[in-house]
Amino acid sequence: MSQNNRLSKRELEQMRASSRLAARTLEMVSEHIQPGITTNAIDRMVDTFIRDYGAYPSPLNYRGFPKSVCTSINEVVCHGIPEDRVLKDGDIINVDVTCTLPAKNGFFGDTSVTFYVGEPSPDAIYVTEVARQALEVGIAAVRPGARVGDIGYAIQTFVRSKGCSVVREFTGHGIGKEFHTEPSIPHYGIPGTGPLIKRGMTFTIEPMVNLGSWETLVLDDDWTAVTKDGSLSAQFEHTLLATRSGVEVLTRRDSLLKHSEDKPYARLGRRSVPAAHAPQKDGANAAGG
Repeated sequence: MSQNNRLSKRELEQMRASSRLAARTLEMVSEHIQPGITTNAIDRMVDTFIRDYGAYPSPLNYRGFPKSVCTSINEVVCHGIPEDRVLKDGDIINVDVTCTLPAKNGFFGDTSVTFYVGEPSPDAIYVTEVARQALEVGIAAVRPGARVGDIGYAIQTFVRSKGCSVVREFTGHGIGKEFHTEPSIPHYGIPGTGPLIKRGMTFTIEPMVNLGSWETLVLDDDWTAVTKDGSLSAQFEHTLLATRSGVEVLTRRDSLLKHSEDKPYARLGRRSVPAAHAPQKDGANAAGG
């Protein structure tokens, strides 16, 4: 689907439904993140949950990818393949969920979060929270009339100011009736350059932030990307809709994710984690950041 063609009202509702399911899948996963669980177990949970709602786990068999979800631990930047590896205390893991709803000829919803397994190290907290904030900064740059380069510039400037680096080999992307479409959304760039952001465009922002160098390597499985220097990496992702006044986060969640957004040190933005700032019955906010 070309991003030059805006979704119809009916198509947009289908896109919202798929994105909500992807968000709910991460909520489900968050209940099970703990030392001792395997990434294969996470994969089975995701596969079952998505299929139970009449959807399809989009990564499965996509260009040969063998599993239903991507699980990327510690130095793995993205596209980690679930296996019998056991999560250990102190690990960080990004779980990247994409679903197609309905399963045949449906729309795609794509979102990811980095979780803490047990008690994280100061370095793990630092890179994860920089990545979390980087997504917030990127979303804040989305508005009709801006350009894709403005998003990347905002993210890159913020991440550099924190002493970390932004991965360049992997980017956000257009999404809708297809998993990956134009435009590509780099998380670095020059302001005022790149495609114009137009009302009705749907795309992902998904900055991958490394504690060390931005350079990566792809392992022999042709999927798993790791930091070249072995440093920790973290990522957060939302599917977005450019609106008349700014942006709608299609994969927003109704509650805080356990083992990620419920931590006292989690830096929760109003755009990327609206549940943290929703009014409570007593008038207080759920969290700040």
